[in-house]
Amino acid sequence: MSKKKDPKAEENQPEATTTDNAASNGELLTFGGHLEVLRQMLFRILAVAGVIAVVVFCFKDYTWQILMAPSQWDFCTYRWIERMIQAMGFDFHFQPFEVEMIATDLSSQFMKHITTACYLGLLGASPYILFELFRFISPALYENERKYSVQVAIIIYLLFIVGVLMSYFVLFPISFRFLGTYSVSAKVVSNITLDSYINTFVSLTLVMGLVFQLPVVAFFLGKLGVINAEMLSKYRKHAFIVIMLAAAVITPPDLMTLILVTIPLYLLFEVSIRVVRRVK
Repeated sequence: MSKKKDPKAEENQPEATTTDNAASNGELLTFGGHLEVLRQMLFRILAVAGVIAVVVFCFKDYTWQILMAPSQWDFCTYRWIERMIQAMGFDFHFQPFEVEMIATDLSSQFMKHITTACYLGLLGASPYILFELFRFISPALYENERKYSVQVAIIIYLLFIVGVLMSYFVLFPISFRFLGTYSVSAKVVSNITLDSYINTFVSLTLVMGLVFQLPVVAFFLGKLGVINAEMLSKYRKHAFIVIMLAAAVITPPDLMTLILVTIPLYLLFEVSIRVVRRVK
């Protein structure tokens, strides 16, 4: 006698990864077929990122106006801080400053323009990259896992964007103001190279986007049973010291930036405790 198929059981089974042609015939992919799907996915990602990079490259004036804005003394962050302090009844204004930026190599400006356009192309294409990665792995997931992974992917991306914005509007401008205007003597004039500016900008932005994934990492570690809310709560003081040390490593060497990084990281640690507490 033939056994009846359970429709609910079939619904929860992972789908076999297939190409467009194989999907129409109901055939499973071979190892080479998986590589072909991966190759096509990478080609689409590079194409989308490349188009965005070309657009960014062409709109040079607008792009570099945004990139160089945190180096200006009247950047929006400083105006917000002034307004908050003035709302408390204090007459406070930041002193104007100007830091000269130079290029030391003949091709440095052109090459930095190209590499920066590539960075921004990847950043602009990040939602599409996330979509392609999810589409690549989703056939191997159960139905409930597929819905669950969509939520996790959205949270990861939103936390990354929050970290990027935190770097752009808070950490980098304040760090640049302090380090760019710091002088050991009036005879020493600071001339910041374009390479130094962009490298610091990109590295700090990327690091902040990654460290903001702390609640997600805590969630998965909680799922695996490696950590729990009671353990994290017990070692709060130790975690604060570790966070300060990590902030000192990933930030430029100034006290203000260290404090500005430590505060959100510790808040993320507190959020992680609550996330782990909800893990079942």
